Amino acid sequence: MSPPAPVADVVVAGAGPAGRSLARSCAARDLRTLLVDPRPQRAWTHTYGAWAHELPDDLPGEIVAARGRGVAIAQRTHDLDDEYAVLDTAALQQHLTDPAVAVRRARAVGATPAGVGRHPALLLEDGSTITARVVVDATGARQVLARRGTARELDGGRPRAEQTAFGVVVPRAVAARVSGDRLLFMDWRPAHGRPGWPTFLYAVPLDDERVLLEETSLARRPGLPMPELRARLRARLRAAGLSDAEIPDDPADTEKVRFPVDSPRHRSPSGVLAVGAADPLVHPASGFSLATSLQLAPRIATVLADTLRGGTEPVGVARAARRVVRSPAAVTVHALRRRGLETLLAMPPGEVPAFFDRFFALPPTHRRAYLNAREDVGASVAAMTSLFGRLTPRLRGHLIRGTLLGARSVRTEQ
Repeated sequence: MSPPAPVADVVVAGAGPAGRSLARSCAARDLRTLLVDPRPQRAWTHTYGAWAHELPDDLPGEIVAARGRGVAIAQRTHDLDDEYAVLDTAALQQHLTDPAVAVRRARAVGATPAGVGRHPALLLEDGSTITARVVVDATGARQVLARRGTARELDGGRPRAEQTAFGVVVPRAVAARVSGDRLLFMDWRPAHGRPGWPTFLYAVPLDDERVLLEETSLARRPGLPMPELRARLRARLRAAGLSDAEIPDDPADTEKVRFPVDSPRHRSPSGVLAVGAADPLVHPASGFSLATSLQLAPRIATVLADTLRGGTEPVGVARAARRVVRSPAAVTVHALRRRGLETLLAMPPGEVPAFFDRFFALPPTHRRAYLNAREDVGASVAAMTSLFGRLTPRLRGHLIRGTLLGARSVRTEQ
């Protein structure tokens, strides 16, 4: 007996950039696609940046709001070779919103796996289900559709390592007094004057008139609290000569960022595929995931279309698509990057700027490989080997201890 006809070929839970990008790519390949989200029309508010060479070639030019070759400041100032792009968030959301994709306002709470004579299904908060030939989890780090029990299995109950940031949007002329009118990818100078875990200033233009100034904690377990980041940012801006009146308090001119950078691998039920931060595709060292999601969406959609039209069983469809997201090379590179994250978390706070000074002194090919080459194991190993060779004996010792023992080897302090 054949299973009942599914509601859609592909149902995607989560209407963020990863979910909308894949849904749009699936619809472009004539797959019946349904997007499910509790608030599908909500405006995206985060600022998205990426290296320009990572962005898809077909991304409309107007979506890039600003671009430039920035600088990184640790113990020295390093001019970056690659162009950094800041996206127009509203334009990106509009671009990824395809009228060919059906939308249902509902909250997903889980998934039932595919089985013999049974399609996978999305479980909704109201108790109803949506069957599809493949179900996609694009719910971010919450991993709503993963089999339960994964959130703490990886670390035995430890809190997640998080990237956190607090930022304000100011006129360009005001920001120039802080940044020197430069795109600051990282400025590790402790101008905030506060002790504890190091943070850096991220200063990027949002357009010709506005600049985001953001105090950022790259990774900490648990994440540095928002009040501490806000206090550091205000102290940094005051030290640069800004008055209290020039530092916004209005929520419309502030940004808060908090997301894990070490989410466990998605334990997907049969017939379910995870994308974006749910997979997770977040780079453990930078926190970036947007460009990867945009680049992978057409490839994933092509595999889904080919396997669905070829009559592949639901379990096989999701498995084939999962190989695009998690090829053996990508899994290996991600594991190397995760070990790099543990090394950073285990490093004494005072040594972090010195470590990044050596990182940004690497040849551009090595920096680019570590930040971007998600499926090039050789290039990633070469980058990490080159970095090790440039470290001081003291930093090498921290790296070795962090590699062998992980973040447990050093007590994290604020």
